[in-house]
Amino acid sequence: MRTDIEARGGEHCETTALGVLLRDQGVDLSEAMLFGLGSGLSFIYWDSKSLGFPFLGGRVKPFELTRNLAGTLELELLVQETTSPRRAWENVAGSIDAGHPVGLQLDSYYLEYFSSKVQFGGHVVAMYGYDDQNAYLVDTDQQGGAVSTSLSSLAEARAARGPMTAKHRSFTLTAPRELRSLAVQIVPAITRCADAFLHPPIANVGHRGIEKAGKLVPRWLQRTDDPRRDLPQAALLMEKAGTGGALFRNLYRDFLGECTNLLDSTHLRTGHQLYGEAAALWTEVAALISTAGESGDAQYVVKAGALLDDLARIERDAMQALSRLNA
Repeated sequence: MRTDIEARGGEHCETTALGVLLRDQGVDLSEAMLFGLGSGLSFIYWDSKSLGFPFLGGRVKPFELTRNLAGTLELELLVQETTSPRRAWENVAGSIDAGHPVGLQLDSYYLEYFSSKVQFGGHVVAMYGYDDQNAYLVDTDQQGGAVSTSLSSLAEARAARGPMTAKHRSFTLTAPRELRSLAVQIVPAITRCADAFLHPPIANVGHRGIEKAGKLVPRWLQRTDDPRRDLPQAALLMEKAGTGGALFRNLYRDFLGECTNLLDSTHLRTGHQLYGEAAALWTEVAALISTAGESGDAQYVVKAGALLDDLARIERDAMQALSRLNA
């Protein structure tokens, strides 16, 4: 088993795993830069009869960031999926036995070290070793960074089926001998993200999704029979898991800040400033939602809805500025 893997846990699972795989290839980029180069920022308001409570998503769907990043940096991305648990293990063990960490998409519910037991089939970890009993993984800082789980629990997590799951998905990255200048890479990554955010295919995605959340969040006390449970939980997920809160806005703000050191652009500086404002407001929204659940007082979700209206405008203005980077 490799003992020289740098188990640097990040804030987001997919960028944490990508960081492990790329550092093994000699490419060391900040988590914010990985997130931005992967055009990872988005928004979705999702509600359906099958959901216990509405879901707010602050990023692109699972694994899209990885595919985007591989395209931007011209990485060789090898993805393996199978319905066979035996073949799935062989795919992973082969890479690790050859001395290379491997990324896994799985359901975090079954991982023994995971602090909150919630079904989430879009979780991503990096695996760098195993023995007769355990698998050795790198997860986010919040989950412990360098962690381990039993091989049986890992098998369950990989075999899980449901929303956002994949069929025992594993993946590796191979970097070219020399990466192109980041200053060349950042503009297409930013404008692709801006275009998707400004022109969403449906009304609950992108800036239109935030605007829709502004209309629907004020009704959240009526949406649940247990507001003391559901609203603080939604707020916690927004802030700590980044589902629809500040975490991904903080990452994108920091990415844009790094980009201002690589590229002199008024549009870039405008986007950076506006995403700084947006991140702070998302934290306020989460706090208001939590207080509404704890108190049962509707004025707090009404205020949260008003802030979401402001956020829809701020993020739209930010993305409009960033979309002009090619101009």
